[in-house]
Amino acid sequence: MKSKMTKEKLALEIIDRLKKEYPDAGCTLDYEDAWKLLVSVRLAAQCTDARVNVVVQGLYEKYPTVHDLAQADVADIEEIVRPCGLGKSKARDISGCMKMLEEEYGGQVPADFQKLLKLPGVGRKSANLIMGDVFGKPAIVTDTHCIRLVNRMGLVDQIKEPKKVEMALWKLIPPEEGSDFCHRLVYHGRDVCTARTKPHCEKCCVRDLCERNGVED
Repeated sequence: MKSKMTKEKLALEIIDRLKKEYPDAGCTLDYEDAWKLLVSVRLAAQCTDARVNVVVQGLYEKYPTVHDLAQADVADIEEIVRPCGLGKSKARDISGCMKMLEEEYGGQVPADFQKLLKLPGVGRKSANLIMGDVFGKPAIVTDTHCIRLVNRMGLVDQIKEPKKVEMALWKLIPPEEGSDFCHRLVYHGRDVCTARTKPHCEKCCVRDLCERNGVED
């Protein structure tokens, strides 16, 4: 079946099946405001979303607004976020990001991709997440789950560099589907198409479409 399908048709079929498998999939980082998602996505680098969701509770109790966090001592931020790993660099980026939001955007997160990229600690993955989840704009979030799965599924051909994967997926994924598709890949990557253990192909909803079907690790 997969040998007769173009990548475009394969993408649409995978999107449809993942929709049925994970109808309510959304961002696994908890947030109430756009700036809080910026903080959380920075903390999530090399850390689980579950841990981030716990750590930020203490951060926001002490610094409940953009202004409060912008004025906070970087060392104090670091002390709170240390459980997420890379505490020094993450605290520095969070502080710089909040300062820039306050000084240049009136404490608001800009709804512009290029402006988001200029914020400290914000790369394409984070900017896409903000554009998709906060502003409802087309977005492709190439996190580790996305990169691993789209390679295994044959949507991209052994591409590991995040921006290159993103650019390849823009050609295949309908703009209105991109954000939710990437969220569903996270769920699928955690529950079925795992990285640290052998993938659970026997319960995979796209097994017959997958590039690695029948290939042993």
